[in-house]
Amino acid sequence: MRRRLTRFLRKTKDYFTARRVLMILKLHQGLSRQQVARDLQCAVSTVVETAKRFQALGEGGLLDQRAGNGEIKADERFLAELRQVLLKVPTELGWQRPTWTRELLCLELKRRGFPRVAVCTMGRALSKLGARLGSPKPTVLCPWDSERRKRRVAALRRLAKNGTAAEPVFYEDEMDVHLNPKIGRDWMLPGHRRYVVTPGKNKKHFVAGALNAATRKLTWVEAPTKASDLFCKLVWKLAAEYRRARRIHLIVDNYIIHSSKKTRRFLEQFGGRVVLHFLPPYCPDDNRIERVWLDLHANVTRNHRCKSMEELMAHVVAFMRAYNRREKLNPSLRIAARVRDLRSVV
Repeated sequence: MRRRLTRFLRKTKDYFTARRVLMILKLHQGLSRQQVARDLQCAVSTVVETAKRFQALGEGGLLDQRAGNGEIKADERFLAELRQVLLKVPTELGWQRPTWTRELLCLELKRRGFPRVAVCTMGRALSKLGARLGSPKPTVLCPWDSERRKRRVAALRRLAKNGTAAEPVFYEDEMDVHLNPKIGRDWMLPGHRRYVVTPGKNKKHFVAGALNAATRKLTWVEAPTKASDLFCKLVWKLAAEYRRARRIHLIVDNYIIHSSKKTRRFLEQFGGRVVLHFLPPYCPDDNRIERVWLDLHANVTRNHRCKSMEELMAHVVAFMRAYNRREKLNPSLRIAARVRDLRSVV
């Protein structure tokens, strides 16, 4: 029997069939089921089931038994229908649960006339489609009609594209920095969960930034409050930094500090040298500086371990300085040695 199984092992090209043959050979050598399971890195129950099938069916019991399962259930038509289902949310199709699970997808496909499949089969079908388990992005619909919004966004893009040294164009926005860290996904070992200690009582600090549409240079100021003074402070810094510019264009959102009475009175002293261009309401994706803030949160504030706002702001300032130097924006930013020096500046 051993010679026959050895020849069978040499001929087979299937990994799992070869492993089942090795199980029988090792059991024939006198090894225990536990020893075979450790050697082949499988469950003891797998060794027991393989031995039973060999006793009942001989060498045929070592072959893959799925050949007689019938037609494939998750075929191309099944995958096409699954793709259409994933374009909707469960509540649109009459389910109470607002998010899809593999179990719920199995039920929905069965309700549409397809055969019931196992959860693991649904997982493989999702993998074939390239589906991923992601986090939805919260958004607010713009109250403007589509054509009006598109015309406004196109006009602002032309303005940014045609910016010159005499009339630079900036994308402006404010960012909240929370001592209470933003929680984000991270790699962890099986059975190990990483904890982020929060300060209990949250503290906030605010940054106003302006991104030059042509040079991508970032100018920023910070303050403990998000008021008109923060925006005016940024405009004053831009006017001093670009003192040779005939006119400064700022593309801003509709936050109240950009159009408050205090801001309007402040801008009057420039005599039209600073011009504000307002984005359509609730269109943050059309403000390019939002991408800078997104990178900053990913590299600095998400899951941070800073114990004080001063320490956190030192990392924030280091990131923005590294951005202007166009250093590689890896998670460490190569600033660990510099943060200590920056704490005295912030």
